[in-house]
Amino acid sequence: MKIKDYLPILEWLPAYDKRNFTGDLSAGLTVGVMLIPQGMAYAMIAGLPPIYGLYASTLPLVIYALLGTSRQLAVGPVAMVSLLTAAGVGTLAVGGTETYILLTITLAFLVGLIQFLLGAFRLGFLVNFLSHPVISGFTSAAALIIGLSQLKHLLGVDIARSHHIHEIIWQAIEQFGEINWMTFSIGLGGILLIKGVKRFNKSIPGPLLAVVFGIAVVWGGGLVEQGVKIVGAVPGGLPSFAMPSFQLATVQDLLPIALAIALVSFMESIAVAKAIQAKHKDYKIVANQELIALGLANIGGSFLQSYPVTGGFSRTAVNDQSGAKTGLAAMISAGLIVLTLLFLTPLFYYLPKAILASVIMVAVFGLIDFKEAQHLWRSDRGDFWMLIITFLATLALGIEQGIGIGVLLSLAMIIFRTSRPHMAELGRVPGTSFYRNVDRFETVETRADLLIVRLDAQLYFANVDFFRERLEEWIQARPAEQLKGIVLNAESINRIDSSAMHALADLADDLRSVGLKVVFTGVKGPVRDAMTKGLLMDKIGFHNFYMSVQAAIDSFSREANGQKSIEHDAFVLQTNVETP
Repeated sequence: MKIKDYLPILEWLPAYDKRNFTGDLSAGLTVGVMLIPQGMAYAMIAGLPPIYGLYASTLPLVIYALLGTSRQLAVGPVAMVSLLTAAGVGTLAVGGTETYILLTITLAFLVGLIQFLLGAFRLGFLVNFLSHPVISGFTSAAALIIGLSQLKHLLGVDIARSHHIHEIIWQAIEQFGEINWMTFSIGLGGILLIKGVKRFNKSIPGPLLAVVFGIAVVWGGGLVEQGVKIVGAVPGGLPSFAMPSFQLATVQDLLPIALAIALVSFMESIAVAKAIQAKHKDYKIVANQELIALGLANIGGSFLQSYPVTGGFSRTAVNDQSGAKTGLAAMISAGLIVLTLLFLTPLFYYLPKAILASVIMVAVFGLIDFKEAQHLWRSDRGDFWMLIITFLATLALGIEQGIGIGVLLSLAMIIFRTSRPHMAELGRVPGTSFYRNVDRFETVETRADLLIVRLDAQLYFANVDFFRERLEEWIQARPAEQLKGIVLNAESINRIDSSAMHALADLADDLRSVGLKVVFTGVKGPVRDAMTKGLLMDKIGFHNFYMSVQAAIDSFSREANGQKSIEHDAFVLQTNVETP
């Protein structure tokens, strides 16, 4: 492998130019500003002092920017991982204590180690079970949940945190009379400013202008006294070096929650990374490298007092919409956090939370993909219902449960589709040696004495019964006194397992017992090798394998006329494997 495969920064850095820097600077500053209050809030959700959210927003971002394959993914503290951290570590120690902090740091190390090992052993293929409809449904639902969770900041009312939108909406309705209209006006102004600037000129950092607007209005108008909630004082100080705990008892206690966070956070990260990458065709998401990058980000962060991090929906959406082109945007965000911890804390004191809510809501609602649902309704109803079920499950049960159901749904669909593969009865296109599906080509010619069948899938234990049942249905539909042979076109079969070979041997025996000859055509090399190793070719007979359907038909025709079969009709080339 090339060094670029391990250091994706080498893909974009040599071609870096001024236009990229303009977008990265805008996005990096905007996301960095978001990270300050978000990091503190998410740390409190995790049961940690607020400062630890900022610690988690420094080194992990830089490590991912160097090693990650997504150029827009914004890594850092997220709500879901913060909740899982609190749920897991909260059973082992009291929140905020030194023991609790040590456990969360150790948890970050374990999460990173698990992700790194999964990537190193090339297990990123597991993410392939997240089909595009599942990603689209999950992303759209998660965007709704995260966006509506900002209503409390937009309206200035106290709404309990929930991953269920009906609970959020109902609480907002109940507290309609308590809305702080000044807070709502600021938040609405932020939304209109961001949308208006984007419509006027996409290169202008609308979210950053909204932050400046919010600070200026609150500070200049003295609106804190009118109940407008602000970020307030941000504690300072850079993180110091710390060692996770490597005691066996601690590792054993944390391992279950570490495994859960490692998998769930990777699924969330890869889902949003793929959703954003669909808009950018200049790079490719590599699942194994993403695991390695996230793993090392968590491992490295754990030595600077970080708790588990991953790619987040809201900040990634903001990062993309603000013009991020490369990982330099994440480095700029991390740099801003460092500068803030050292020097800039007072500048964000008057930042209204309603402005942060407006930035997040505009960004995440842009991830809701109505067009994909409309397209699938027209093109593939099965995939459409996968999208809808994942969408509704995420809304009803929560983000982590929704993506879990999406994965299970993808697996179930794979199993269903491979267990009921496409099969076709073939007929000859008049005047040619081509054979096509009789259900799709009305003019093809069929013979009463021969049944020609094609299977368009691998033949294995999960679909062999369906294959046999479908074949028997076609046989029974033919007059028994006329049918003399079965031609199995294997051109589309790329794999066969031992269960299928046993079934084929039994099928050939059963059909021969009622006077029907079975032959195979177009068997691929790897399938032929497997048949040779499994002694299936010996049982069926090498003389019953042909290069093409036409060769098999010609052989049947000569036998029907009482002529001898030509030696080279049959495909008897030697394989490159030794028969056991």
